[in-house]
Amino acid sequence: MRARLGVMGGTFDPIHYGHLVAAEEALHQFELDQVVFVPTGDPWMKEHAVVSPAEDRYLMTVIATASDAKFRVSRMEIDREGPTYTVDTLRDLRTELRATTDLFFVTGADAMLEIFQWKDPAELFELAHLIAATRPGYDLEAFTANTPQGHPDVTVMQVPALAISSTDIRARVAAGRPIRYLLPEGVTTYIEKAGLYR
Repeated sequence: MRARLGVMGGTFDPIHYGHLVAAEEALHQFELDQVVFVPTGDPWMKEHAVVSPAEDRYLMTVIATASDAKFRVSRMEIDREGPTYTVDTLRDLRTELRATTDLFFVTGADAMLEIFQWKDPAELFELAHLIAATRPGYDLEAFTANTPQGHPDVTVMQVPALAISSTDIRARVAAGRPIRYLLPEGVTTYIEKAGLYR
């Protein structure tokens, strides 16, 4: 019996209930054994954006996932020097796990629409099955229309409509607006104590 590992990459700045719901839904819909969250180290697509320190994002992800035995967090990208690329992470996981594990890369529909701008996009399809978690306001028809023939289809995963985004959470903190119930309480406390997003 082959193992089935979900890989959820992201900046997680901060991680919120939308991320956790998507991971839980992937566990159920794709009968995964586990989901590993991989916070980006130096996200190349956000090189001109202000991103919180990697260690803060890693610790928030650990706090948010600690109560679920099927979730774990990897430092793989945090500890890698230079820009972070998904294909490098999937290559490393494939080498580590050999051929005994099937990889399922879970990302948001918004990120999936940009996948052909990523490093070595064709290889992504060879390394893992891609799962696009739907979010309100995103349409995957553009992605489907632009998928080169010969690539496996990306599976669209329907998740409960949670219109929560990390961008909105950061803006709410900066404006002094409440973020309670948008993300786990421990993450809210961490943001307050670390003085993030102010």
